[in-house]
Formats: sequence, structure tokens, C-alpha cells
Amino acid sequence: MHERLQQDDTAPPRALAAYLLGVIDFDELSALQRRLRYDVSGDRDTAAAIFCEIEPGITIGREGSAAHIRPSAESLAARRWPVRWVGRGGGAVLHQVGQVVCFPVFPLDALNLSPARYLSELQAVCLDLCRDYGIAGTLDAERPGVRANGRLIAHIGVAVRDWVSSYGMVLNVNPDLGPFRDVKCNGDPVPMTSLQRESPLRVRVSGVRQKLLELIAARFGFARVSVFHHHPAALPRATRHALPHAS
Repeated sequence: MHERLQQDDTAPPRALAAYLLGVIDFDELSALQRRLRYDVSGDRDTAAAIFCEIEPGITIGREGSAAHIRPSAESLAARRWPVRWVGRGGGAVLHQVGQVVCFPVFPLDALNLSPARYLSELQAVCLDLCRDYGIAGTLDAERPGVRANGRLIAHIGVAVRDWVSSYGMVLNVNPDLGPFRDVKCNGDPVPMTSLQRESPLRVRVSGVRQKLLELIAARFGFARVSVFHHHPAALPRATRHALPHAS
């Protein structure tokens, strides 16, 4: 895997605004992502990342198909699983409580990252996280994503517009795995697994979310992180953290 990104010593320390939210509606998440993408597009010295859980539903990316969803429209309605077609890479993903969703909004040009390198770095972050929980993760041979014991544990699908990233990673922490039999995530006929199922350690969404933030900050070279626990519309107050990262 690539070494962590290095920053020019003469440049100001990179800062990241991290939104650590609870369970939110996908439409609300999309609105927040659009707002942050607008802000970062106007100021390439800024960067943001959203960490949250999403209310149950299905999103389908550019490589996805409705054929990957087994339940009928009536069954989906009964389960209250809306289906949304979104402009990211990757296929279908089932969103459940018990996942950690990480949507970085990064100015890739300012970070000297090509889209391909950025995707590779996200996968490296996920492999590092799996390793921290005693799991030997492997890359998905077919498309971006990470597997554990042959089953997908993290879906990775991004979009890049004007060199600003959106979408990102959906990582299974401890969701109910039964419903994943009904959705071929990324077209895979084998249901997704989770950190809880594969790890010998106790895992919690809050702990995984914090660990993921630390890994993101370290790998992408953010020396300062401002953490928000509310949607920006709620006038959050930032908490300053200094996160160590490899030199």
C-alpha cells in the first residue's frame, strides 16, 4: 500500500472539519454533502468528512442494477426501504443501522491526488481499520471494496466533480446481517459480513467511527481536526483535536 501522504513543511497544516453524526436520513445526508462540496469547491484549503449511520434503504451506483435487489416493490415498501439511484461508483448497497458511513469531501487537486490514487488510499484506510480489529482484510478483485474471509465488509464508491470528492465508504460494523441476503451488494451473490462477525474484539459503532476518523486524518495528512456533532444548520460548536499522524 502507499505510504501516508506527506505535506510540504512550508505549507500551513491541513485542517479537516469532521461531522460525527448519528442516524440520519439519506436525503438529509445528501443535502449536507452538497453544502460541504460547495464550500470546499470555493476554498481549496478546506476539507470535510461526514461520519454517520443512514436509515434503512438501498442506494444503487453507476455499476449497479435493479436486478441486484431481490425483494419485490411491495416488499420493499413494507420494509420501508426506499431505493435511490446515486451518482457514485459501485453497485447496490443496503444501508442499515450498525454501519459507519464515511463521506470525505476533499479537494483532490490541493492534496495532489488523482481520483485513482484517492480510491486506493480509501481502501488502504479500510485495510488498516480491519487490521486494528484483528481482521486480515483483502481488496475486492472486481471493484473497489474490502473483503474479510471472502465476504464484502466495506463498499467503496466515490464521485469526483471539479476535483472535489463525494460519497466514499460504507463499512459494516454490527448490523443485522440477515437482510443482506436480499441485496447483492456490488452485484456479489455472497452476503456482506461485518466487523462484529469477523473480529475477535468487541466492536461498537462509536469506537469504529472514531478510529476511522483518526486513520483518515493520519493517511491524508490532516494535522488539525475540528469535530462537529450536529448538522451545520444546528449551529454546531467545534472541538479542536490534534491527531498524531505518521511523518
